[in-house]
Amino acid sequence: MQGPDLSVAAFLLLSALTLGGGGGVIFSGNIVYSALSLMVSFLGVAGLYVMLEADFVAGVQVLVYVGGVLVLTLFAVMLTHRIEDIKVSNRGVGKLPGLAAALAMFAGLIAALEVAPWKLPAEGVAHEAFASTQSIGNALLGRYVLPFEVASIVLLSVLVGAVVLSRKEVAEPRVSDDA
Repeated sequence: MQGPDLSVAAFLLLSALTLGGGGGVIFSGNIVYSALSLMVSFLGVAGLYVMLEADFVAGVQVLVYVGGVLVLTLFAVMLTHRIEDIKVSNRGVGKLPGLAAALAMFAGLIAALEVAPWKLPAEGVAHEAFASTQSIGNALLGRYVLPFEVASIVLLSVLVGAVVLSRKEVAEPRVSDDA
C-alpha cells in the first residue's frame, strides 16, 4: 500500500474501532462489558488524535479517560456488592426519538462538512509534530506550575477519600459488663 492508502485504511480501522466500541456500550446488557467497550472506543478516539498529529491530546485521552475515568467506573462496579444480581434492562422507549436525533445530527454534520472552508498545508511545508507537546510541557512546568501542583493535590485527596469510603469497617464485638 502507498502512503495515502495506508492512512485511509488506518482511519477506517480506527473509526470502526471507535464506532464498534460505542455500539458495544449501547447494546451490551452487562455493565462490565459496556465499560470494556467504552475503553475500546476511547482507544479508537486516541488513535484518531494520533492520526491528526495531536499527540498531547491523544496522550491525555489515554491517561484521563482510559486510565482514569474507565478504571474508576470499573472499580465502582466491582466494589458494588452483589451487582451481578441486579438485572438492568434497556427499555425500548427512546429508540425512535434517539434514531431521529442521530439522523438529524448526521445530516447536520454532512451539511457542515460541505460548507466548511478546509485549509490544507502548502506543498513542501514541514510540520513539527512535537511542538505542541513541548510548549505545553514548558508552560505546565514554568508559568502554570502552581495550578498544576494544586490540581495534583486535589486529585490525591480525591484518591485518598475514595479509599477511605470504599474500606469496610469491621465492628469489634461488644464486651458486656456482666462478665
